[in-house]
Order: sequence, then structure tokens, then C-alpha cells
Amino acid sequence: MATLKDYAPEKLILKTEVGLLGGVSLIAGVMVGSGIFMSPQYVLLNIGSPGASLLIWAASGLLVMLASLCYAELGTVIRESGGEYVYILRTSGNLTAFIFAFSSVVVVRPTGITGVALSFAQNALAPFYDDCPPPYGAVKCLAAAGIVALTVVNCLNVRSSIAVTVFFTAVKILSMVVIMVGGVVLLIQGNTSNSLQQSFDGSKLSASAIVTAFYQCLWSFDGWNNLNAVIEEVKHPEVNLPRALMIAIPMVTVLYLLVNISYLIVMTPAEMISSSAVAVTWGNKVLGGWGWVMSVAAALSSFGSLNGSFFSGGRVCYVTAREGHMPDILAMAHMKRLTPSPALIFTTIISLIVLIPGDFQGIINFFSFTAWFFYGVTLSGLLYLKIKKPELPRAVTVPIIIPIFVLLAAVFLVLAPIIDDPQIEYLYVIIFILSSIVIYIPFIHFKLFPGVLNKLTIFLQLFLEVAPIDKNL
Repeated sequence: MATLKDYAPEKLILKTEVGLLGGVSLIAGVMVGSGIFMSPQYVLLNIGSPGASLLIWAASGLLVMLASLCYAELGTVIRESGGEYVYILRTSGNLTAFIFAFSSVVVVRPTGITGVALSFAQNALAPFYDDCPPPYGAVKCLAAAGIVALTVVNCLNVRSSIAVTVFFTAVKILSMVVIMVGGVVLLIQGNTSNSLQQSFDGSKLSASAIVTAFYQCLWSFDGWNNLNAVIEEVKHPEVNLPRALMIAIPMVTVLYLLVNISYLIVMTPAEMISSSAVAVTWGNKVLGGWGWVMSVAAALSSFGSLNGSFFSGGRVCYVTAREGHMPDILAMAHMKRLTPSPALIFTTIISLIVLIPGDFQGIINFFSFTAWFFYGVTLSGLLYLKIKKPELPRAVTVPIIIPIFVLLAAVFLVLAPIIDDPQIEYLYVIIFILSSIVIYIPFIHFKLFPGVLNKLTIFLQLFLEVAPIDKNL
């Protein structure tokens, strides 16, 4: 009987195409997506005052910066693609890694992709519907088209995907510069909404309000860890990983703060909260008849972020398969294009399924809660390596107080909303995460029915022209 090896005469190696510019673009390009153009009004709504909302944005940037320093050390100790999955696998074992893989590959990553795709579609259609929101059916159809288009781009060529990321990152930075300059001009002219006066009036100090505001804000910062997910494709990762992190994250944090100040200069808190897309409302007030430009910019920004999410998300999927926690077909790459096309296609299919009932706000809360739970598990692994394996070579070393602080912040973000304002949705998330154990025990640990997928894998391998990938370490 034919085996998988009969159809894989030689193993493939993914190319190291990501340099410093590509790394900065991959991080900043995913971070600057739908969030900064839609989340500010939700941060303000949850925290209650302009001053408190700016503090949340600054605190989120600081938290992400400290977390990225921890990831820089992890990425130079464990030089394997896969991000959190491979770090959890190497420090916490197979079961915990599978729980993360199941949650991330099947739900969290596709859910994040769906949220960004919905934002792209809403902003792209907004200029055609001045007096009302775009039809939800049209929004979902355009979101699906965007997901499929970027799947094709990422399956065709790694270099093309990076080029798309670099281009859209430039568009995003330009868009935010326009917003900042517009706010400064109005401030000089004295034409402001006075939102920054008495800026802390009405602040909400409950744990659930603070954490929900953080969730909305951290959604805008999501993507800070993307370069760790593709570390095997980074040139000189011991140099370029920490450099890219320390360039991209401070830059994005400063831009976010300045853009939020511009929003508050132009709009009152009530106008921001009632806006369906704050950047578009800003454009209509400042640019007048050219307000549609901001809608287009927001759509392009989301599209670029979506591309970066696909690039890293597909890699996480194939690494989990390479370690035996997902079907073998997902650990293969196209024999000519050297892209992990089966993993990308699988991610696309799950994303399109999630898109059917997709709700933007529900997606953000689910994503942030689950993501920070696993960030906490990952940081626990770093603490283990620092205490138990100090002899391991590492190009970057952070003081132990930093991972301890970020771990405590992750624990607060996960537990505070459950304790302060318990909701049934959080229970559903926990049950879903733990349900992966039911799959792990028979199929992964005891390896029951090992040949069930063998014929299907061989068929797909021939149909998609793919072969197993070697680690490029």
C-alpha cells in the first residue's frame, strides 16, 4: 500500500524572506488594522471619559511593549515558528500545547481574521451608504471575497505577501499622519470640541469596565507577536526580531495616542460613542466632501492587517500539524511555490464558517479573553526557562520582573471580568477550551485510528501538489 513518503521524494524548506523591513511591516501592518479606526469609541464608551481612555491606550501600549520584550527572549531561545504554540509545547508539554492549538487554529485565529474582514467590508462600503449602515449581507459577502483574495496571494508567493504587507503598512501610516495633522490644524485654529477639558469626568472604575476597555484597545494592538510565529522565515532572527519589535511597537503606540487625541479634538465624547466608524466620522467633519477618503483608508488598513494575519496564522497552523497535533496535510507546503497552502486553505474555510454568524463586538471580546489566557501560559513558560534553564543560549535577556508583571496583567485581564461581572459567555469559552481534552486523549495521546485520514491525505497531497516541510533551524 502506498504511504505518504512515496509521494514526497524530498522534504521542503520554507525560504527566509523576511528581513528587518519586512519584520517591522509584518508587526505594524497587522497591529494597525481595523482597531484604531473603529475601537476608540468603544474604549471611550466602556471607560467613560476621554482622559481615562487615553490612559488605557498608553497602558495598553506599555503592556504590549513589555510582553514583546519577553517574546524577543523566547524567540531567540526557541528558534522555531509557531509562536505561542511552540513555546507552550517546549515548556508545558503536549496536552497544554494541544489545547492552545485547538483553540487557536480552529477558533481564535479564524475569529480574528473574520473580525478584521468585517471591518474592511464595512469601511469599503460606507461611502456608498451615506445615510444608513451598509446591508449586512453585502458586508459579509465583501468580507468573504477579501478573505479568499488574500488566501490566493499568500498561497502564490511569500515575497508577494510581504510586498502587500509593506505597501499597506505605508498606506496606514499615511492615513494616521493625515488624522494627526488635521487635528493639529484645528487645534491651532482654536476649533475644537473641548473633549479634553474636564477629561476625567464620568470615568468608570469598576474592574469589568476597565478590562472591557482594555479588550477593545488591545484588539488594536493585536499582531505584536506575529513575527515570532514565522521566526524560521526571518533573516538573522537574533538581530532582526528584537529590532523589529522595538521599532514597530513604540511607533504604533505613539501614533495611536496622537490619533486618539486628534479624534477628541474634533469630536465630542457623545459624537465618538454614537459613531459607527470613528475615522469616517472624523473625515466627514474635517475633510467635508473628501470624508470618503478616510473610509477608503480604513478599508485599506484593515485589508493590509488581514493579509498579515493570514501570513502568520497559516504558519501557526502548519507548525501544529508538523508536531502531530493536526492532520499531516496541514504540515505540507507547495512543491514549487514553497508556501504552506494547505494550512492557509484550512484557515480560510474555518474563517468563512465563522463569518456566517459573525458579530464584530462579540468577536473582539472572545478573542481578547482567550488570547490573554494563552499569553499568560506562554509567559509562565518563559519564567520556567529563566529559573530552570538559565544555561540555554539567548541573544536577548529581560529582567525577570518584566515577565512576572506581564503575567500578573494577563491574570487580571482574564479573571477580573469573570469575578466582577460574570457572564455566561465566559463559561462557554472555558468549556470550549477544555473540550479539546476530549479530542486529545483518544486521537493524539493514544493515537487511535491512525490510518483514518491516510487516504484522504494522499489524495489532497497529490491534488494540491504539496510535500512535508523540514524545519529550517
